[in-house]
Amino acid sequence: MLSDLDIAAITVTIKLAFMSTAILIVIGTPLAWWLSQTKFKFKVIFEAIIALPLILPPTVLGFYLLITLGSNSPLGALLESYGGSSIAFSFSGLVIGSVIYSLPFVVQPLQNSFSAVKRQSLEVASTLGASQLDRFFTVAVPLARSGFVTAAVLGFAHTVGEFGVVLMIGGNIPGETGVLSIAIYDHVEAMNYAQAHLLAGGLLLTSFVMLIFVYLFNRHFSILRYKN
Repeated sequence: MLSDLDIAAITVTIKLAFMSTAILIVIGTPLAWWLSQTKFKFKVIFEAIIALPLILPPTVLGFYLLITLGSNSPLGALLESYGGSSIAFSFSGLVIGSVIYSLPFVVQPLQNSFSAVKRQSLEVASTLGASQLDRFFTVAVPLARSGFVTAAVLGFAHTVGEFGVVLMIGGNIPGETGVLSIAIYDHVEAMNYAQAHLLAGGLLLTSFVMLIFVYLFNRHFSILRYKN
C-alpha cells in the first residue's frame, strides 16, 4: 500500500512533469526551429550549451542552480524580492531545474524533425501567399508532429525520473519538493525494499509503456509520410 508520503511524492512528480513539459515545448519549439534553419556559423556553441545536461552530472548542474537561485546571489535576491520567498528549495526551483535539465530531450527531437521538413513545402506555401508565421504553423508544425510527440514524452519521462538536480535545488520537502525518485531513495536507505519495489516498478512500467507509444507512433507516422 502507498503511504501518504508516497502519494504526495507521486502528486508532486506528476505536477512537476506536466508543468515542465509544457514550458519545455513552449521554449523548445522556437529554439529548435531557429537551430534547424539558421546559417549562423557559431550555432554549434548554442547546440553544445543545450546538450550539456546530457553529459553533465546532475549534482553539478543542481549545485550551480542552487548557487544561482539562492538568496545570496543577485538573481536569487531579485527573484525573492518579487516572489516574497526563496526560489531554492521550492516547487518553482524544481520547475526551473527540470526545464534546464530536460531541455535537450525536447529541443533535439524537435530540431531533427524540423530539419527533415523539405524547403520545397515551405516555398510552395510561400508562393500561395502564406506568411512566415503561417508557413511555420500550417506546414512545418504538422510535418514535425512526430518530433513533438517524441519531445513531449521524453521531456515528461525524463522529468519524472530526475534525482540529482531536484534534490540539490529542491531538497526533500514532503508535499512540495519531495518527488518520486527521492521517495524511492528514502525507502532504500531505510531498507524498506518492498515499498521501493512498488514505486520503482511502477516507474519502470510507466517509462516502458511511454517508450513503446513513441516508437509505435513514429513508425505509424513514417508509414503515412512514405505513402503520401
